[in-house]
Amino acid sequence: MNIEALLLSFVTFLSTTAGGMFGIRNRNKLHYVMSFTAGVLLGVCFFDILPEAFSIVQKNNFSITPLTIMIVAGFLIFHILEKSVVMHHSHEEEYADHKHPTIGLVGASGLSFHSFLDGVGIGLGFQVNPHVGLVIAIAVIAHDFSDGLNTVTIMLTHKNKTKKAYILLFIDAITPMLGVVSTFLFRIPEIVLVMYLGFFVGFLLYIGASDLLPEAHSKHSSWTMLGLTVLGSMFIFIVTRFT
Repeated sequence: MNIEALLLSFVTFLSTTAGGMFGIRNRNKLHYVMSFTAGVLLGVCFFDILPEAFSIVQKNNFSITPLTIMIVAGFLIFHILEKSVVMHHSHEEEYADHKHPTIGLVGASGLSFHSFLDGVGIGLGFQVNPHVGLVIAIAVIAHDFSDGLNTVTIMLTHKNKTKKAYILLFIDAITPMLGVVSTFLFRIPEIVLVMYLGFFVGFLLYIGASDLLPEAHSKHSSWTMLGLTVLGSMFIFIVTRFT
């Protein structure tokens, strides 16, 4: 059992919970957090996860094609998944004033599924090596703060009661820990790890480019927010060079 992975998954629990609480109290400032987080996810993809995947490919003389296919697959699968759970549709309905509690529940449940895969990402990252696991955990912690924000926002926007929003927030917060625990039950070959890392990169790119940035800039676009995105990427660049 990897104690480090489990402890970091508990930090994701705290991050998601903090994000949800922050979202309830500071709805008008969420765009700043999302801008920074998008930069963090971009940095994690290109400054750590992909270099590690390329290193495994080179060491084992694997073809690069499975990795690139999985990057595209990760992006597209989560795009299709979010559409299927009405997440983007719920944003469209929000502006059309066609709000309904069920849409909020479906959207928040989709975020919980994402969070479970976040936990799987941490566990599998530690199967590669502790450094990859740690940096993936940093990405997940940053992303799950946004998940907490999004969970309560989706719930409350669609006329769910605050108590129910808290329940969905708890579910979203606990699922990364369950995802990590699931990886204690198996180990996978390096070629599969490479493919998973590619899939995870596609997922993170989708969240950053298709969810966080558009949502952050939808009403509050500014030079400050652009700077926060750049700062998020620079933060991960520095972290990956000194850890």
